[in-house]
Amino acid sequence: MADVAEIKAFLQEGEGVHPLPKGETVPGTLVVEWRHIGESVDATCERCAATGRTLAAVVDEIRPMLAVRQIKVKVVETVLPPERIAESNIILFNGTPLEDLLEEVRVETTPCVSCSCIAGTDASCRAIVCRDETHEAVPADLIRRAALKAVGL
Repeated sequence: MADVAEIKAFLQEGEGVHPLPKGETVPGTLVVEWRHIGESVDATCERCAATGRTLAAVVDEIRPMLAVRQIKVKVVETVLPPERIAESNIILFNGTPLEDLLEEVRVETTPCVSCSCIAGTDASCRAIVCRDETHEAVPADLIRRAALKAVGL
């Protein structure tokens, strides 16, 4: 499991890369944007932190396979203010949300004690539902499948 320093290093690889509007692509590049509330990767809610660790592991796993196909992976971290909590814990692939890439996935909001602590009020945030199973942190399999679909694999 990645620690805070490893996640920070992973996210710094994408520095200078700006998120893309939905559906827009850069030839030969997969831009992965991870949005979360909090001040930084080490000061975010528990479910977002878990998603960030999983995202880092999946990108490390698929990066060599994509490199063989001449596809670079750039990761962008977008830290959101508490008033944008509805966008927290979202992953976009070339500007398209994971749930728009995978038919069997939908988004629900569930109460989040960790986000409530950050926001200073009761808060609910995004959870991913896949085949009637709710995931507060985005699972590796869904991240992997969405990333590969975003690049046509």
